[in-house]
Amino acid sequence: MKKYLALIITFALFSCEGNKDILLPKADKTIVADVQEHSPIYIFFKVEGKDTIADVNRKNSIVSTNWIFNIDKRLPLRLVIPELIKLQVKKEGSMHKNEAAENFFSYANDVKKTMAFLPFTKVKYTLAKPKTGVIVYFAKKNKVLVDGVDVKKAELKNYLENVLKDKSVKINFCFDNNCNYDTYIKNEIIIWDLKLASSSLNSFPTHFIY
Repeated sequence: MKKYLALIITFALFSCEGNKDILLPKADKTIVADVQEHSPIYIFFKVEGKDTIADVNRKNSIVSTNWIFNIDKRLPLRLVIPELIKLQVKKEGSMHKNEAAENFFSYANDVKKTMAFLPFTKVKYTLAKPKTGVIVYFAKKNKVLVDGVDVKKAELKNYLENVLKDKSVKINFCFDNNCNYDTYIKNEIIIWDLKLASSSLNSFPTHFIY
């Protein structure tokens, strides 16, 4: 609870200094409870006229540390993902990078009232539709379509395990680029649980956004 309150205060202070704030995503499960030796990356929700903008602040980031991405939950993926790609490339290409340093998304566990973190170091993003394999598409209206078939999230694990009985099948996790970041984090937690629950579903390094 103290960590949760401390981070809210931190964001409030940052807001006062820069006249900005961030609304973090919320979920009912913690993947990682604490991250040591980290630098913050902020991606703010900004409106200019009729346009929504992903406003990135990485002034305090140190390449050799773990990076924590604090991203406003209201932003659509079509604005967030291009910025993530740029930052991943910048960190990966730095001569000062630390091979052991990871990247994490921050969010709030609204059951425990604590901060939580989701690792995504190995995830690569592409702004296109996959050309081969089974498409698991997380649609905007909280739906999951597997090759066009509507599958309930609670039944997704069993459905995919049946698909994977054919060892040659490749699963592609895809996301509606208009879906907001809050929904994206909740779907990423579902994917994380799928990986932990099944040895057949343990490596999905590329996510497709379109």
